[in-house]
Amino acid sequence: MLLSRGLAALTLIVSFTLSLHAEYLYKDDVVKNPQFAEQINAIGAELKAKTGVSLYLVMVRDLEENQSIADFEKQLAVELKEPAVIMTFIELKQKVDILARPVSLYEYFNKSQVLSPNATFIGSIVSAVMFARSYDEAAELVSNRGGTILPILAERAKGNDIISKYSVAMFNGYSDVAEQIAEHHNVTLSSSAGSGSKNFIDILRVIFYGIILYAIIVYIRGRYFRKKEEPLDV
Repeated sequence: MLLSRGLAALTLIVSFTLSLHAEYLYKDDVVKNPQFAEQINAIGAELKAKTGVSLYLVMVRDLEENQSIADFEKQLAVELKEPAVIMTFIELKQKVDILARPVSLYEYFNKSQVLSPNATFIGSIVSAVMFARSYDEAAELVSNRGGTILPILAERAKGNDIISKYSVAMFNGYSDVAEQIAEHHNVTLSSSAGSGSKNFIDILRVIFYGIILYAIIVYIRGRYFRKKEEPLDV
């Protein structure tokens, strides 16, 4: 009898502890890594304690048929107490979005910057030249550089490295939003990634675009010299 009561109490304690640890990593059907969950929840708990804002991370495989990511986030918002920011990643659709409730929370962080496909100035220039259809669109692409999620998701990966890529991308984005919210409240987060990871990503981006530029130069030079060496028809 005492053993049964003890097991029941232990089960209750474990369940309560797990629910606490899962508070800010609200849903995770993708990474499923205890260390990742611990890092996210540590940042979320510190942010909540210092600012009163709850930052939730949601990662699911896919949505229901004909359901948009915006509708999914609105559904989640009903379950969560405001003020709350919800960062959502849909794996099979490779989509990321951030919803803030109340909407005044958007003033606490730069959503366009966090979700920018470009991490560096060089990348934003390349995107502006290749994809912008107007001057205003080009200016927006350049000004909203500094993305901390999409540039990593765009990297190629195989096997287990795919899950690692998701972990890095979402952790960086989550940390970025948390730090911006904390900065708005004039506080610092000891559990967050800090600027070190962002600088590291910037370095990787510079190297990446440098390699592309070098390959283009080599290709152009190769074609130019081949044309010079071709004999003229007599």
